[in-house]
Amino acid sequence: MLKLWFAPNTCARVTLTALEEIGEPFETGLVAFMAGEHRKPAYLAINPAGKVPALETPEGVLVQTGAMLTWLAETYPQASLLPDAATAFERAAIRAEIFRCSSDLHPLVTRFVMAPMISADPQHAGAIREKARETLLMQLAPLDARLSRQEWQGGDRWSVLDAYLAWIWFRITGSGFDADAFPAIAAHHDRAMDRPSAQAALAREQAATEELQQRGLDFRPPFDKGAKA
Repeated sequence: MLKLWFAPNTCARVTLTALEEIGEPFETGLVAFMAGEHRKPAYLAINPAGKVPALETPEGVLVQTGAMLTWLAETYPQASLLPDAATAFERAAIRAEIFRCSSDLHPLVTRFVMAPMISADPQHAGAIREKARETLLMQLAPLDARLSRQEWQGGDRWSVLDAYLAWIWFRITGSGFDADAFPAIAAHHDRAMDRPSAQAALAREQAATEELQQRGLDFRPPFDKGAKA
């Protein structure tokens, strides 16, 4: 049985969506950041980095979203989680798209959404957020151009690349990024979130959010505006 450790609204949504897409039974474990559970020995034994997500598999624990997505895609090929690739170069190009999300865009999301937590000096938050916004505009432009020509990132078929971009868009537009700046990405987000796997992931997140609220541990980033998921 697979088990995903997650927290609602985080990038764990991408792996959660992939698991729902596969359709096999899996368990979840909720990590309450406001209770410091990500820094406690029990969770650090699972992921020493103290982050989510972490995926327990029969072969051991996987961390890093890109590693989880590629492992799931290879382990459950019938789910077609990633675009088809026939050569080493094509497989590398797909990994590059995952890394674009995890290494280029994801850190910018953190700086845009949680700028006050990046620097010890609160006066730096505005500059950090603005620089992140400028760089997001540059890096999202080619993706918007691509999605103006095709339905999904990989062409005419959905993949977990689309789930990752949809989460990125949700996070930044929920924190004040101009949703009108990239209409093709905005339309892509709506398509991606209409999928049954995405809706199932959101339902799990909602249940987790309600549990955290009952415990008085619901976390909202500094610039969160209650974005539509």
